[in-house]
Amino acid sequence: MAKIRIGIGSDFRLNDQKLGLGENNPQERLDVAGVAKGQDLKVTGISSLTAYEGFLRADHQIAENTTLSFDQGPSASLSGEIIVGTGVTVTIASVGLGTTMVGNGSGTIENTIDTTDVTRAGGSEIECLKVFNTFTPPNGGTNERPYAPKPGELYYNYDFKTIEFFDGYGWRQVDNTTRSGRMLIGGGYQTPGNQLIDIQSFNINILGNSIDFGDLTDNRSNIASCSSSIRGLFVGGANPSYKNIIDYVTISSSGNAIDFGDLSTTNRAYIGATSSSTRGIFGGGYTSSPSGATVNIIDYVEISTIGNALDFGDLFTGRYSAGAVSNGIRAVWAGGNTPGKSIIDFVTIASKGNSVFFGDLTYARRNAAGASFSSNVRGVFAGGRHPTVVGQIDYITIASEGNAIYFGDLSVTRQRSAGSSTQIRGVWAGGNTPDSSNVIDYVTIASTGNATDFGDLYKDTGSTAGCSDSHGGLGGF
Repeated sequence: MAKIRIGIGSDFRLNDQKLGLGENNPQERLDVAGVAKGQDLKVTGISSLTAYEGFLRADHQIAENTTLSFDQGPSASLSGEIIVGTGVTVTIASVGLGTTMVGNGSGTIENTIDTTDVTRAGGSEIECLKVFNTFTPPNGGTNERPYAPKPGELYYNYDFKTIEFFDGYGWRQVDNTTRSGRMLIGGGYQTPGNQLIDIQSFNINILGNSIDFGDLTDNRSNIASCSSSIRGLFVGGANPSYKNIIDYVTISSSGNAIDFGDLSTTNRAYIGATSSSTRGIFGGGYTSSPSGATVNIIDYVEISTIGNALDFGDLFTGRYSAGAVSNGIRAVWAGGNTPGKSIIDFVTIASKGNSVFFGDLTYARRNAAGASFSSNVRGVFAGGRHPTVVGQIDYITIASEGNAIYFGDLSVTRQRSAGSSTQIRGVWAGGNTPDSSNVIDYVTIASTGNATDFGDLYKDTGSTAGCSDSHGGLGGF
């Protein structure tokens, strides 16, 4: 006889008592002897279940060390996926000879499952067994990144709302943006006094000639350029007076440039410009106010936000026509003005301040400002003047201070060409020989050797500059 009677339609609730079904002496709040069946059954605090049957959930999440046993005959089964929590051990009992499967924090199974014992698991092999492991990377602000990370370590940056990884040199953005490899060449001149307004384009991945992209907001030469994966910027220049103009284009869409803003202080040309994936940075230059002055100014902009440039700091030594490269973390300037400098200096792009000494080029020269590019490891500088026009190519490892190393030579000796890159290939276009040139040549950045013919510009140009969606989106901050 039941001790408790419940009316039809009434809810059944026990307060601080135990309920036994088929069990005269229940040991738990619910103690069931035999087979229990139910719909929409929610079970918490699992330590061991001998069989699963008829689960309709898409998954079963296990947050504690658990044993799963399949000794209950042909009806024993588990429907859906097993999601194993980080650091949790799941033991598959009585499958083969008691094989163990470990959720080790990486979503892998350390042991194989032996299904050769057909007397187990209902007399059949396991049809499908998937184990997934949940993972949450370390997280925090930029200044809270792990102190001594290992290459490949992940981190979620609250400041930039993006996942980063450590590549052995620095923290880089995990970036799924598709890169077209399009390079843009802006302005320049064909002969002194004949400044160009043209923007030309081609794909760095495909050998061939340039095509028309659009026009700058103003004719000018001795221009600088940098980019994100979306926008290309053209900065400063002369025609014949010096300009403070910053133009921008959307690299994926052909068309004319649009006004972005102005440089922070004075009009100038012969600037060395580079970028991270988000910030453009402009160093040095030459200005007519005061007349014929070399400046040490470093400006910056956030490429996604239209507006005037802001003061960043000062170069280690003021100069113009320096080459500029970036690995996304550091901006590096090399060489510079008459009679020629060999100095290389750098800043950390995310932190405003003055540049510090890095090393020296293989020899002093200027006018490699446009003719520089980088991958996330190497910076490459080509051509220039010393005191005549030269064709040598130097390279540095951006993360490690030191002197530049000989790479090879341009296919045509020249200065003031436009340089840009993908992660694999670097390209130089145009330049002064001393006459303007239509030559495009390229190198593979990770190797060394002489440049190879790529194609021709549709319009000769010198004293120009270039950018690409692949170079500007290197990652890092």
